Amino acid sequence: MEKKPFITLEQAKDIIEDIPTPFHIYDERGIRENARALYKAFSWNKGYKEYFAVKATPNPFLMKILQEEGCGMDCSSYTELMLCESCGIIGSNIMFSSNVTPAEDMQKAYDLGAIINLDDYTHVEFIKKVCGVPKTICCRYNPGGVFRMADSEDKVQVMDTPGDSKYGMTEEQMEKAFIELKEAGAEEFGIHAFLASNTVSNGYYPELAGILFELAVRLQKKTGVHIKFVNLSGGVGVDYKPEEPKNDIAIIGEGVRKKFEEILVPAGMGDVEIYTELGRYMLAPFGALVATAIHEKHIYKEYIGLDACAANLMRPAMYGSYHHVTVLGKENAPCDHKYDVTGGLCENNDKFAVDRMLPKIDIGDIIYIHDAGAHGFSMGYNYNGKLRSAEVLLREDGSHKLIRRAEEPKDYFATFDFSEFRDLTF
Repeated sequence: MEKKPFITLEQAKDIIEDIPTPFHIYDERGIRENARALYKAFSWNKGYKEYFAVKATPNPFLMKILQEEGCGMDCSSYTELMLCESCGIIGSNIMFSSNVTPAEDMQKAYDLGAIINLDDYTHVEFIKKVCGVPKTICCRYNPGGVFRMADSEDKVQVMDTPGDSKYGMTEEQMEKAFIELKEAGAEEFGIHAFLASNTVSNGYYPELAGILFELAVRLQKKTGVHIKFVNLSGGVGVDYKPEEPKNDIAIIGEGVRKKFEEILVPAGMGDVEIYTELGRYMLAPFGALVATAIHEKHIYKEYIGLDACAANLMRPAMYGSYHHVTVLGKENAPCDHKYDVTGGLCENNDKFAVDRMLPKIDIGDIIYIHDAGAHGFSMGYNYNGKLRSAEVLLREDGSHKLIRRAEEPKDYFATFDFSEFRDLTF
């Protein structure tokens, strides 16, 4: 399937007059339409709620858009909680899923009235000491071993290895935790698990739902607690490569519904609410990194150097991840040149694309790197003294808005104490 940018060359040039490249840009219309499709897919569940994974794209302007579409927020740190609070997102609109949790983070989540998701059995005593046990509490499950599921051809494939994951509790620990939390005053309980990342399969959520629904039935029978919700967390991915299949959220929602009807309803648990914690699925396709070609190099390979680098989008350097590349204005030109598309870091893995067939790229061409709306800007860093780029919102009416300015040298030096050195002027 062809990947198309959500901005044209003319739009990009108009934005660049105000905001120099590189910058991340987000498509408001796409974000809203995607959120509405998600809620439609799970509309059969009266209590359904999406808790957007703030870590994917922690920008208050984008968070407010999702809040307007009915989403809560999934937080994992003190500062993410502060970000939610600044947006007026508090109480049960926050799911706090953390691990190796500092006491001050736990206290902040408690003070905001967030739903707290305990990652480990030892956190039961930890939360008692830090802030007390809230009436609604959640525990994270890890089934161990290897997570397998059948693909479309009924061939079993390994999706991930929960047994190697640092997250979650065993079923026996969950049982003990529920009993102790109930004795400490908890009244409503939730179950959470994350078994695979970035799945491009309509079967992942239904498979996970079946595992968690059966666990919910067993735990309720053994402990007598009231299980209020099951949180399927994240893991629903996006099609980074044009040839990859695209997840169909309507099919996914229907698959979860069937498991719900098969497992929970006969057990008298038809009131259980379904939650999700999607980050990548919610924003990755609706964000892009826009950069300019500023250098070319001809040695053993052909290189195109951009004014962006791995500090702006580190997934290709860190994971070898594929991100599709479009040369704006040359969408219909033949892809008859092979390039490594690189940034300027002093690291050889600073490459957005390797041996990629693209149209001929000229200095000054505007490069659009797809699917950078999640885990793009948020994973940025300052290695080599590189400064984080701006973030821009493409509004539904076609206008654009700066929603985070680019860093300046003064930001990079802000945490130094220069009292013993010559003052820097900016």
